[in-house]
Amino acid sequence: MQTRGRSVSEEPAGVVVYWRPMCTYCMKLLTQLRFTRLQYTKVNIWRDPEAAAFVRSVADGNETVPTVTVAGRAMVNPSKRELLEAVETYAPHLLSETD
Repeated sequence: MQTRGRSVSEEPAGVVVYWRPMCTYCMKLLTQLRFTRLQYTKVNIWRDPEAAAFVRSVADGNETVPTVTVAGRAMVNPSKRELLEAVETYAPHLLSETD
């Protein structure tokens, strides 16, 4: 996992988790992802205006988080299962070989 201020356009082949502090849905998803092999980048939308604008563009004008992109495909508030299924389909190389 990496934390950077990059938007989806800069990491189209990866997984980007757009989040904000004190978001219980974000905390739940990020905690669940700690127990997976998934490699992803976190972007705090409160620190990155471009990221916030991107989230609004895919969430009907709202800053609904977590919003996650998998290989450039946006998912608004996905479950862990939905996210991992999308990774297996669109970016299986992001799941590391080790457990």
